[in-house]
Amino acid sequence: MLSSLCRSKSYSFNLQLYLSSNKSSWRGSFRQRYSTAVAEESSRLQRAYLYVPSSSTRMLEKSVASNADTLIYDLEDSVAPAQKESSRTSLVRFLGGGSDTPKLPPSERLSVRVNAIDTPFFQEDIAAVLKVPIIQTLVLPKIHSTEDLDKMSQIISQCFSSRSTKTPIRVVASIESARSLWSLGDIATWRSREGVATVFALLFAAEDFCADTSIIRTSSREELLYPRSKIALATKAFQLQAIDMVCVNYKDKEILRQECEEGRRLGFNGKQAIHPDQVEIIQGTFVPTAKEIERAARILHQMQISHASSKGAIGLDLGDGKGGREMIDAPLIKQAIQTIRLAKAAGLEVPTVS
Repeated sequence: MLSSLCRSKSYSFNLQLYLSSNKSSWRGSFRQRYSTAVAEESSRLQRAYLYVPSSSTRMLEKSVASNADTLIYDLEDSVAPAQKESSRTSLVRFLGGGSDTPKLPPSERLSVRVNAIDTPFFQEDIAAVLKVPIIQTLVLPKIHSTEDLDKMSQIISQCFSSRSTKTPIRVVASIESARSLWSLGDIATWRSREGVATVFALLFAAEDFCADTSIIRTSSREELLYPRSKIALATKAFQLQAIDMVCVNYKDKEILRQECEEGRRLGFNGKQAIHPDQVEIIQGTFVPTAKEIERAARILHQMQISHASSKGAIGLDLGDGKGGREMIDAPLIKQAIQTIRLAKAAGLEVPTVS
């Protein structure tokens, strides 16, 4: 029964049945708040963002075989100052898709991290990258305020007329300082006066943030709970993607898994990766667990039964062997819908509940 509930048309149909429930006080808020989750049922998951140093021809060529959800071709931190210009040239040639380069992934999986706005490389990075039509997403480091975004927009607009596609550039704003965290709401809601760019995601650069704020990093990561929480909440408030910090201990898979689990609990959609070996764990963690999927399936099944009998809130057996029951109402139904949507998007099995 639930498998049909998760298919788009049946899913919408069952929600409409619920909306027609005689519990009229729920109807309006349910329709308004849950329609987005249904509409995004088939959206592509973006969990692992893998950095690829543009200074390495070998890594550029190997990147096309990566399973990362998004590749970030890097012109910033992973490139030495003396290699900035040559790396930019190599990257543009690689992304141009000539006969001597491997076939690239789809445009929605590609992005470029340019150098910071206050460097001498920024303007040339923008001009060069925008000549490549397949690049629609830019990762902008050290975005401290909307003034930085305004400057970026002005420079993009100067190069936009020669671009073959006029679709606004998607911007991933990197939050790296106390000032950027203070200005988070303004950054998240920024709009380009020139209409050439739009903020798509917020990314947390933890090490830069600690350097700016004198925060001392510990293995517990408790000192980063506030900035991580604030960034995740801002993205939810303004419908952006939330990208969690890099796990710098790339050899320790258990630490990576712990960070991923924390990030997912805080509301992040995905996480940055600095090594290809990190991608699988990130992708496998930023999805619902089997237990969460099973619980969501039971909730939606029980809600369907409850609706048939014109009931509102229902009690769900906790399965603890003690007769415990959990009250299920509109907010938990919303969570269940989201869980099933994510599971389907990730290709995970959704159990049939009867």
